[in-house]
Amino acid sequence: QVQLVESGGGLVQTGGSLRLSCAASGRTFSGYYMAWFRRAPGKDRDLVGAIDYSGANTYYADSVKGRFTMSRDNAKNTVYLEMNSLKPEDTAVYYCAAKRVGPSYNPASYAYWGQGTQVTVSS
Repeated sequence: QVQLVESGGGLVQTGGSLRLSCAASGRTFSGYYMAWFRRAPGKDRDLVGAIDYSGANTYYADSVKGRFTMSRDNAKNTVYLEMNSLKPEDTAVYYCAAKRVGPSYNPASYAYWGQGTQVTVSS
């Protein structure tokens, strides 16, 4: 089992940057496929990006490709989401999620979730 805690959200202007972190408990972090999802007001939870166990392979939603970068540090039990060139439409609560067997881009397949961190991009 793993517990996830996100941090790094906040208010930023259009074109700005933020880095989200997701710290995981447990000693088997490298055994989890990780993802970031986001939920904007009135919308479903959508995949932002995903990263495999070693961090060698990543996947991004088209809406963030080229602007967002996921990485992980298995020694620190942490996954990151570097967000650049932020737009008002990136405003959402961002969640990190973990699953044992990946890859998957379906939120229903992720067993472990953080509490979320709010990102607000002002125009």
